[in-house]
Amino acid sequence: MEKMSAVKRAILCAACIALCYALPMAFHAFGAGSVFLPMHIPVFICGLTCGWPYGLLCGIAGPAISSALTNMPPVAMLPTMVVELAVYGVVSGILMQIVRTKRLYVDLYISLVVAILAGRVLAGMARALIFAAGSYSMAAWVSGYLVTSWPGTLIQLLFIPSLVYALMQARLIPQRYPKTKTGDRKV
Repeated sequence: MEKMSAVKRAILCAACIALCYALPMAFHAFGAGSVFLPMHIPVFICGLTCGWPYGLLCGIAGPAISSALTNMPPVAMLPTMVVELAVYGVVSGILMQIVRTKRLYVDLYISLVVAILAGRVLAGMARALIFAAGSYSMAAWVSGYLVTSWPGTLIQLLFIPSLVYALMQARLIPQRYPKTKTGDRKV
């Protein structure tokens, strides 16, 4: 597989950080930010396409810059959101390096689902143990991370793998499994 240059990764990471600022403003204009999770999408794309260091940077810088400029997320929610998004960027990036099933969509879904679960569990643990110690319950975690956000999770599962595939098809990022001599590519 062809490698992406550090400059190209940095540019894609910067674009994803900018999307972490712009997408929530569009969704919050309709009052749907916490339901559709717009900031999560660019962090996942960054982790899946650029690798874990860039995913980590995007997961930290995206919500921090957005909070500083728009107060979305509010400062009270920022620490747990940074934990959640940083875990998304790191786990999705690491798994895309490790998982090699020879099927692009299988690789993407394994990386995405494990990252979603890890991010939500670790953010819930951080909130329960550090940021809201003693006042955070399992019911609050289930409500906030599973029930309220299910439409956003569905959007992530439906669109992120196809967006990554489209970036590969447009040759903006390298093909994960280039065409073989016979011209067949496994998708």
